[in-house]
Amino acid sequence: MAVESKNPAGGLRLWRNARLATMAENSAGLGIVEQGALAARDGRIVYAGSQSEMPSAFAQGEIIDCEGRWITPGLIDCHTHLVHAGNRANEFEMRLAGATYEEVARAGGGIVSSVRSLRAASEGDLVAQTLPRLNALIAEGVTTVEIKSGYGLDLDNEKKSLRAARQLGNERPVTVRTTCLAAHALPPEAKGDKDAFIDLVAKTILPGVAAEGLADAVDGFCEGIAFSPEQMSRVFDKAKALGLPVKLHADQLSNLHGAELAARYHALSADHLEYTDEAGAMAMAKAGTVATILPGAYYFIRETKKPPIALFRQLGVKMAVATDNNPGTSPLTSLLLTMNMAATLFGMTVDECLAGVTREAARALGLLEETGTLVSGKSADLAIWDIERPAELVYRMGFNPLHARIWRGQ
Repeated sequence: MAVESKNPAGGLRLWRNARLATMAENSAGLGIVEQGALAARDGRIVYAGSQSEMPSAFAQGEIIDCEGRWITPGLIDCHTHLVHAGNRANEFEMRLAGATYEEVARAGGGIVSSVRSLRAASEGDLVAQTLPRLNALIAEGVTTVEIKSGYGLDLDNEKKSLRAARQLGNERPVTVRTTCLAAHALPPEAKGDKDAFIDLVAKTILPGVAAEGLADAVDGFCEGIAFSPEQMSRVFDKAKALGLPVKLHADQLSNLHGAELAARYHALSADHLEYTDEAGAMAMAKAGTVATILPGAYYFIRETKKPPIALFRQLGVKMAVATDNNPGTSPLTSLLLTMNMAATLFGMTVDECLAGVTREAARALGLLEETGTLVSGKSADLAIWDIERPAELVYRMGFNPLHARIWRGQ
């Protein structure tokens, strides 16, 4: 791209000679503008549309010639466990050799392995280990990322994890949203007593996290190997009392009607959803709960039950797409590859995939008023691509056509 002139008029920047995929809700498809321009002032979009219809006042600042490149909203990874210590490559090798989940767990593996590693790490260690993963996302145009806790499983370590996540937003030009996932698994010291641990989460961990303003939302794992719908209801009741929106890992390995539970609490999103039934999908549609599709975990654990994409589409359930980056079941740091997986494995369309990592991902984080589309008034979070058509962003594998990434206008 060429900078044609530099005359910063009130911090105004103009990207001209561009093709826009605005992702605007009131537009057909991707909201394409073939001969487009986008203007931003003080980190906010002030114009996005046809270059010929742009007010002349927007050509008074710094002008950047995009030379026909495409501009989309900055990408949003709305479901990650990015802050973790170490890795679980040894478990991967064990499973390749035929070990079962139970055998891996008996050998000290599983989520408990990540809990031990995180508890042993300092906050600085967590930031240092996570930065390369965050850098990989940023290098593909990600401007917003959600980061969950859930490997601490006590108050001090959950807070440490969330503080590290917040610090990442100070280390890099990216928006970080934090989610408290204390109801993720049972720590060793709980000695198998799930109800007592849920009491700890509701009475101690969530209030402690909320008192320090460390979480933007609360999540939980509703599954036979984790927590029941009744137990998750207790967590969600407390979250609501604390004024925190909720999300849910739902129906990943079985149908415990987690999607319906999430909808009952008007959750921002329900995530995974491989075993969600029609009643669950209908409840989500009615509540406006986003379905977050996570093909990385499906691929990595060799799941065979696909989420009901056609049913979500038919009922009008909004669908987001995310990496689910985590050390055990989705060590994935490419949102571009994630889109390809969503299309190839689940039959999502190009439009659905691109909306899933922009507009719908913003909706899944409660941020649609702030970002996710190229609309006047929103944050100037942009990705500029060396592509001929948007389908290339979903079609290619292991190839990054990002030309430039703009976060809050810079």
